[in-house]
Amino acid sequence: MTVEVLYFKGCSTYEVAMKLVCGVLAETGIDAEVELVSVETDEDAQRLHFPGSPTIRVEERDLFPVPERDSWALGCRTYITPEGLKGWPTSQMLKEGLMVKPSS
Repeated sequence: MTVEVLYFKGCSTYEVAMKLVCGVLAETGIDAEVELVSVETDEDAQRLHFPGSPTIRVEERDLFPVPERDSWALGCRTYITPEGLKGWPTSQMLKEGLMVKPSS
């Protein structure tokens, strides 16, 4: 399995998300390769349907899907967590997201 953390350099919250992803994978024993994917331009964001930094995907599936939109651009992403809005998901949210099987 491949887990991607998509980010852009103007948003530092991806560093926390990367640590959380690695920690959750180690804690749960899930065998996965983690890739850090730099999104550098609005064109990249559009092509990748990038909802903001950090975006966490498993096999190209966003663990926290957002509605489709006409335009995608560079920006920081927020997550609705039990503690309120944050720039990254909680460990529990990641665990739950990683356990979801994609629909066929």
